[in-house]
Amino acid sequence: MQRVPVLKLGDVLIVSIQIDLEDQSVLALQEDLADAVVEHGARGVIIDITAVEIVDSFIGRMLATIAGMCRMLDAQTVVVGMRPAVAITLVELGLSLGGVRTALNLEKGVALLDHIRSATP
Repeated sequence: MQRVPVLKLGDVLIVSIQIDLEDQSVLALQEDLADAVVEHGARGVIIDITAVEIVDSFIGRMLATIAGMCRMLDAQTVVVGMRPAVAITLVELGLSLGGVRTALNLEKGVALLDHIRSATP
């Protein structure tokens, strides 16, 4: 099983999904990410899904679950790099990804996290 790397940039963790996600790799990612948020005191998590071409309800739920888990650990989550076809599929599946913020690319994701953190007391 391949693991998704979790990179640290200041107080932000960056996850770039470059592999096909299976049940075990998603569970490992959730654990790795939760551990990294706590270990590094991360205030933000960016999940880059630029390489993800196809989504299903499992991937949609996984993104929402990770965002919820990060919120519980005091870190905001932004999903970046969503392709139009992925967005269309998520909407067609009825997955609004409540609580998950999105940005077009990594640069805009970092700016969004900065904005969120500056607005939070």
